[in-house]
Amino acid sequence: MTRKTVRIAMNGVTGRMGYRQHLVRSILALREQGGLDLGDGTVLWPEPVLVGRREHALREIAERHGLDHVCTDLDAVLADPAVDVYFDSQVTSAREEALTKAIAAGKHIYTEKPTAAGLDGALALARLARDRGVRHGVVQDKIFLPGLRKLKRLIDGGFFGRVLSVRGEFGYWVFEGDWQPAQRPSWNYRAEDGGGIVVDMFPHWEYVLHELFGRVRSVQALAATHIPQRWDEQGKPYDATADDAAYGIFELEGGTIAQINSSWAVRVHRDELVEFQVDGTEGSAVAGLRRCRAQHRGATPKPVWNPDLPATEVFRDQWQEVPDNAEFDNGFKAQWELFLKHVYADAPYHWDLLAGARGVQLAELGLKSSVEGRRIVVPEIAL
Repeated sequence: MTRKTVRIAMNGVTGRMGYRQHLVRSILALREQGGLDLGDGTVLWPEPVLVGRREHALREIAERHGLDHVCTDLDAVLADPAVDVYFDSQVTSAREEALTKAIAAGKHIYTEKPTAAGLDGALALARLARDRGVRHGVVQDKIFLPGLRKLKRLIDGGFFGRVLSVRGEFGYWVFEGDWQPAQRPSWNYRAEDGGGIVVDMFPHWEYVLHELFGRVRSVQALAATHIPQRWDEQGKPYDATADDAAYGIFELEGGTIAQINSSWAVRVHRDELVEFQVDGTEGSAVAGLRRCRAQHRGATPKPVWNPDLPATEVFRDQWQEVPDNAEFDNGFKAQWELFLKHVYADAPYHWDLLAGARGVQLAELGLKSSVEGRRIVVPEIAL
């Protein structure tokens, strides 16, 4: 075996997602397993370069995990020929400029979403990467979750027949920050800083719907700011200028209708923080982060509406658990492996900046739909 060291500039690892999912559970997990086997006698050894504005925070993370490379000068990192890949999980408002610099420097790009503040910027990034000849990928983690992978297995096996509808529920109560600390950073609730649940979650719903059921053809959405005032990390009150809930209806290619509620102002009364119910002519399924339960046409009970009597059926017990039939790795790590194999072993990969631009487009049109109070057609985009 030949070991090839790959330096990856990781910008934004002081944030919750960048640190937990991308650094610890993906890149460091790859190192713990001895590197990534490319299948040709080469093992890829990722060497993270921690990038950010707060040097003390970066050094604390580096010391905690025995890492050597820390830098607060993004331009210097991008000028380093030893750095091959640039990863971005910064705040949304800072991402487009950093990605543009990294692509211009000839680095391969892997990035969180949304990739830009608007569709024009997202498409410009995709065109720039194409013209520069760099490999590029966008995090689309939810399709790698065990629950959705089991749902995909049902779809591929023809379990549903014709898919009629998809109903999604996502969210949880994010504390306002006054009497309990908030679970999310305050910038998430300021539109001027790139916050808002539409900008955050509609890109997720675009790729989940696109990958599993078909391209989104139209969107009708209502965005709301249910909690108008919150308290920041210093305990100071601020006006929440971004939406914290969104209620969307999406028409998909082939006629399937999807309805997805997203909220940071909802208390959870479901088995998982996100669940999708899929109903088809031959069967139905409910998939979450890890579990997936199904009910086939031949095993569907016959409920009768009678509000005068208490329910005699335990409806949840009438569904069958879909077995794992496989070992599921962390979804973020699984996609990192695919991207690195794409860069260094020329493996196929289609979750690129154009796919990321579709997510930005859906968020942009979702907000427009909410403002104008109408259904909006989602045109196909291309470079």
